[in-house]
Amino acid sequence: MTWNPDQYHRHREARSAPVRDLLAMLPDLPYREIVDLGCGTGEHTRTLAERFPGARVLGLDSSAEMLAKADAAGLPHLRFEQGDILELQGEYDLIFSNAALQWLPDHRALLARLWERVRPGGVLAVQVPANHDHASHRLLTETANEFGEELQGFTRFGTAHGASPVLTPAQYAERLDELGALDITAISKVYPVVLPGAEGILDWTRGTALVPYLSRLNAADGERFTAAYLARLREQWPGERVFYAFTRVLFTARRG
Repeated sequence: MTWNPDQYHRHREARSAPVRDLLAMLPDLPYREIVDLGCGTGEHTRTLAERFPGARVLGLDSSAEMLAKADAAGLPHLRFEQGDILELQGEYDLIFSNAALQWLPDHRALLARLWERVRPGGVLAVQVPANHDHASHRLLTETANEFGEELQGFTRFGTAHGASPVLTPAQYAERLDELGALDITAISKVYPVVLPGAEGILDWTRGTALVPYLSRLNAADGERFTAAYLARLREQWPGERVFYAFTRVLFTARRG
């Protein structure tokens, strides 16, 4: 996928609220090795490095475009690397991930995989969006079905909760308990966002949910896809104001 950091950051304040809550949930421990999975442009990785100056901090992301905006200046214990979350190596005192794991399948298996990389006494801290059953995603799936030939059948989001890999807070907590985790906290929180009508929803999704579709289409088909999606959004939200219930799941756990 080809990510556009400028588009992603058009809604920087709204997108940053959940990660600030996740950062506040972190226990202050003497971390030595920290990894931020799916670090994007690295602002929150830098926050981790500033908060825990005694730790070596790695920001890992698959997008060269995002990493090009990452800044490690003045923090010799901070570095950024391009890589795949599923190929993570090493062990860490803190594995942190903000709005990244939703792109990966089978979260029960994924948690077990990541848990193996957490050192004894270490912490896993994750935040993922849970808006996969929102009308904006349902209409995106309908548009993708209309463009099935151009997308070769690809649809990123389904219409039902079970079509997403994202679990409920209870399911994450239960899985972490199965793995032997301690001090488990798992919550769901709605972050209210007000957007300027259907065009506002489109601008919001351009930074995230639309990316895998437009990455698979040429410019002309991409414009047609976007227009068809916008038509559906306008039918759903004909007014000039949309209340978007931006829902996230956050959880932390400590390894004994």
